Amino acid sequence: MDIKRIATDAVNETIVMTVVHMDYKGQVAKRINEKMPLATVKGFRKGQVPKDLVEKQYGKAIKQEEVKKVVDLALERFVQSERLNLLGTPLAKENENFDWDAEELTFEYEIGLVPNFEINLEAKNDIVKYIVTADDKLIDGQVERIQKQFGKPIPQEVVAADSDLTGTFSNEENGINNTTTISVTTFNKKAGDQFIGKKVGDVVKVSTKGLFEDDHQLMDYLKVGHDDVHGLDIEVDFTIEAINGAELAELNQELFDKLFGEGKVASLEDLKAKIKEDAEAQFAQQADQKLLLDVQDFLIESTKFDLPAAFLKKWLQTVGEKKLSAEEAEVEYARSEKGLRFQLIEGKAMAQSNIQITFEDLKAFTSKSIRQQMAQFGQTNPTDEEVQGIVARVLSNQEEVKRLSEQVVAEKLLEVFKEKANPTTKEVTYDEFIAASYGE
Repeated sequence: MDIKRIATDAVNETIVMTVVHMDYKGQVAKRINEKMPLATVKGFRKGQVPKDLVEKQYGKAIKQEEVKKVVDLALERFVQSERLNLLGTPLAKENENFDWDAEELTFEYEIGLVPNFEINLEAKNDIVKYIVTADDKLIDGQVERIQKQFGKPIPQEVVAADSDLTGTFSNEENGINNTTTISVTTFNKKAGDQFIGKKVGDVVKVSTKGLFEDDHQLMDYLKVGHDDVHGLDIEVDFTIEAINGAELAELNQELFDKLFGEGKVASLEDLKAKIKEDAEAQFAQQADQKLLLDVQDFLIESTKFDLPAAFLKKWLQTVGEKKLSAEEAEVEYARSEKGLRFQLIEGKAMAQSNIQITFEDLKAFTSKSIRQQMAQFGQTNPTDEEVQGIVARVLSNQEEVKRLSEQVVAEKLLEVFKEKANPTTKEVTYDEFIAASYGE
């Protein structure tokens, strides 16, 4: 067998394989001999059919099967021996006039190669690393929410400016149907004013555009997906099911202990300090996520390389349970190209920075995540034994291992980016951070 590579350009090649009779005749003969005791041809007893008739009836199909096995194995070994870094998998070139009776059988496979490129993590950029602070407005608002949450609800006949509403957001066309409790003050003022004076049973139609100061609240109250949040401009109905005012809870030691554990908070000043600490820890995660996305965008924009686009679009038509049309593959490629580019850049950054993920890294990250989740549900001091038991169960799931591994990689890369991209540091309030992130 002769195998060679023919380059079209830096990222597209064709593998040409020439198969001769010696490559498959032995296996074909063996299969024919195995077939003879089982062959059935009219006019002959089973097992008594002459060999030439067996070859005539079954030989072509057996030859094609055995040649395919030879070609598949040789192709796999050739890719490995040549250490080809492929995008997608080899695609056989179609040949409607292929002659299976030829002395030499030639097969051609298109391949797409991972491009060669370099990245410069220290290139000049205008990336900003935000330090988000909790201002007095945010802290005071959270104190009031705590007092309302743990206060005594007082039923009301009509909606007032400070009422809490229980009801259902709905929009059948967009699959929205979520029951929630929300304060009138949570809405932007223009939207909130539409509720004033309404009663139980009334339906208020509101627009999602500008419904809240932060569009991300659509995820909480309407259960809209993250990818659909920004720019969502539809009308939804809110059916009022209950209206309540609130007798605010007293800020005393009993409440503090209920919230944070005995003796950990002893005054309003302590409460505000705790709120500030918790909020800024959460904001730091959001700021890190924005920094990671901004660095990704910068690297994708500044790192130039060609992809085997035509090959990948053709390959996309052949993979998956549902075969795609050329038009569908074009759309899918456009949707996934940016992600593919960063996946390649990410791999290069990991190699360049000698980043490796160990099982101990994965266990430590999972343990930290579990402790954070347990704290959100009031379990602030779980034992190591409890946590490690959960870690073991989580890491026994391969899908979870894959998901968590991706998060560990992102966390390690973020530390590299912080160091080498040398972003400008800027301190902002949460409202300013939202405006900088989404232009709102």
